[in-house]
Parts: sequence; C-alpha cells; structure tokens
Amino acid sequence: MAYETIRWESSDGVGRLTLARPESLNAWTEQLGRDLNAVLAGEAADPSVRAVLITGAGRGFSSGADLRAAFEPSPDDGLPNLRKALKDVYNPVIVAIRELPKPVVAAVNGPAAGIGCSLALACDLVLVAESAFLRLAFIGIGLIPDGGSTVLVPARAGKARAAEMTMLGERVGAAQALEWGLVNAVHPDEALALESEALAARLAAGPTRAHAASKRLLNAALYPHLREQLDLEAELQHELARTADFVEGVTAFGEKRAPAFRGA
Repeated sequence: MAYETIRWESSDGVGRLTLARPESLNAWTEQLGRDLNAVLAGEAADPSVRAVLITGAGRGFSSGADLRAAFEPSPDDGLPNLRKALKDVYNPVIVAIRELPKPVVAAVNGPAAGIGCSLALACDLVLVAESAFLRLAFIGIGLIPDGGSTVLVPARAGKARAAEMTMLGERVGAAQALEWGLVNAVHPDEALALESEALAARLAAGPTRAHAASKRLLNAALYPHLREQLDLEAELQHELARTADFVEGVTAFGEKRAPAFRGA
C-alpha cells in the first residue's frame, strides 16, 4: 500500500517503517496515526516480516503531536476531543507494537518528544543517535504524558526518573537516557542507520516464535494493565484539555513565550 505520512519497505525478513513528515520533525497528525495503525495491522503483521525497524525521516524521530493540526471537537462542548483521538488513533498504535509477535526496534535519529517518545519506548529495543534526546514535554502545555508513557517510562527507568520526566518535562540526552536505562545503545549519528539495520537483521534471523514468547512474557510482567492505563491517560488528558492552564500553555507555545499557569 501507499501511505500518506509513512514509508514502508521490507526485505530479508526486516520491515522498515519510516515516519515521513520531515518538515514537522515527523509530528503526529490523525492521518499519521491511522497510517501507523494500518501498516502495523497489515504489512508489519505478515509472517514474512520477522523484525520491524522504526525510524524518522529527516532530522528527527518524532516531535510529538502536531499542535497546528486541529483535533476533532467533542460533541459535548466543542473543545478538543482528546479522549477520542487517543482511544481511536494514538493508543492502538502503542498496543499494536507491544502485541506484535516479533521484535520491534526503534532507531531514534533525532528528537523524540511527547507521543514520539512514547512510540520509541514502546519498541522492544531502542537505539539512539548521540545528538538525539527524549522528552515528555506535555507539562509545558498543561497536559500529562500519554501514549502509555506513564507505564513505559517507569518500567524502563523507575519511578523517580519517571516523575522527573513527567513533572519537569526536560530533555533527556542520549547519554543520560542510556545511563537511566531508557534506551539500549547510543551510536554516532552517522552510524545509527547501519547499527540499527544490523540489529534488525540479527533479530530477523533469530527464532521468531521464541522472540514472540519472550515479548509476551515481558508484557505480562511489566505491562499487565497497559490497556487500562491508556484509557486512564485518555480520560485525564480529556479533562485537562478543558482547563485554563491548557489554553494558556497552547497560547504561550504559539507565541513562543513562557506560560503563566494559574492551576485552574
């Protein structure tokens, strides 16, 4: 299939999924989410694909949700229907990656922020370029992490670091991400593509059913309530999108100034 916002190709058992909105650092729109869901349920699920590699086109992995793209209004109040967007479009991508019965590798070639960070950390193995960083930037617009980050981050890095990423929203550079256990390896920028390809090829040549069983066991141990947590994130995010702080956060972002939150 031809997709509007992603590229897909496969050979020698490796499926390569590239986010392809480089002009926005691969920011998420509803269409990108729908394309991801389609490829994960279709081509990526084909038995001939024994490992999947996800990366971003251009200078970034994914900068998060595209705040310039309007969310569908809620029929209740006309405000952004974040509950529907998360439950129908964003969250199924995270679930699909975790439940795909084969290894998924993230090659983080630049910024991975917001839902882009969630996407990377949902993968089984995460390789990052030296210049890349992770960031849960939601707090800057009066929101909370979503896309499962409230499960994925503490499972990888522990509660203290999850609280720091959630409540401060600061960048976590590649070296720090490795030290914290968020990622598996850091490579020079120019070597990331080659290293990630080699890892994906190694996994594709491995015992696929054993990889799938290992992934199922890790899911049971680390993310037994992933779906429930995604639903809770969606509900709380929907509530926060109706606060004055969210309006101020988005306004300040557009005006490129620091927000003046009032706790309301």
